[in-house]
Amino acid sequence: MSAQLIKGTEIRNVILDELKKEVQDMKAKHGVVPGLVTILVGQNPASISYVTLKIQTAEGLGFHEIQDNQPENISENDLLALIDKYNKDPKIHGILVQLPLPKHISEKKVLNAIDPDKDVDGFHPVNVGRLMIGGDEVRYPPCTPAGIQELIVRSGTETKGAEVVVVGRSNIVGKPIAIMMAQKGKGANSTVTIVHTGTKDLASHCKRADILIVAAGVPGLVKPEWIKPGSTVIDVGVNRIGVNEKGKAILRGDVDFDAAKEIAGKITPVPGGVGPMTITMLMKNTVKSAWLHIKGNV
Repeated sequence: MSAQLIKGTEIRNVILDELKKEVQDMKAKHGVVPGLVTILVGQNPASISYVTLKIQTAEGLGFHEIQDNQPENISENDLLALIDKYNKDPKIHGILVQLPLPKHISEKKVLNAIDPDKDVDGFHPVNVGRLMIGGDEVRYPPCTPAGIQELIVRSGTETKGAEVVVVGRSNIVGKPIAIMMAQKGKGANSTVTIVHTGTKDLASHCKRADILIVAAGVPGLVKPEWIKPGSTVIDVGVNRIGVNEKGKAILRGDVDFDAAKEIAGKITPVPGGVGPMTITMLMKNTVKSAWLHIKGNV
């Protein structure tokens, strides 16, 4: 029997409906809507496409949304000054600087310049520290790991005491999702192992996993025989392996999906699994930031 598909697109729509109602309630009770600014430097086509989707999603939820486009040759100091302006703007609850940035600008300086209480991407060192501490200290979990956790919880997968294996150790996905799954609380309380392409006998670790989260960026890395029967498989990989006859990119995950779905109990497709969740969780973090600002908790 084929695995149950964990459809990120469907779960995204449910969460966006929840957020839209929350924004309406916030506006009715407090006269405030979440404010999100996206700063785009230059004209990178992939960045433009991604930012456009963020704008459309924010506007659809009723946010106060600002798209601030800056030329590629903006100086680092001018960009930092722009961020400082939005840090001080009470109508803005979330600040996002779209990466990558031009080579003459330090991404580290820019990300560190964002007020941690408006860092809805969750990349500021303060928010990384809050994530490590866990519990009520957590403000804004990084968006892709937060989306992964939502997929696991909303698919009905039991996490308490589960063996979770995370393949990949990036600061954006691998490390944070491992921390999140090991914390006390809903959708966590798991026993977590982090592995990577340099791990000895990678297959043996994967075979133990009740929940296998693969974020290595290597197409087809995880073979079907590495998968524990009935397990939940979350494939974060989005790898372009070519183009079809219409010139559209052919995407593959880090897992051999066609074979894996005959072994796993639940599995995310690529595309349509983790991908749709990232922007959704950015919106959720922005709504949370607005509530925290309304309540004076920042």
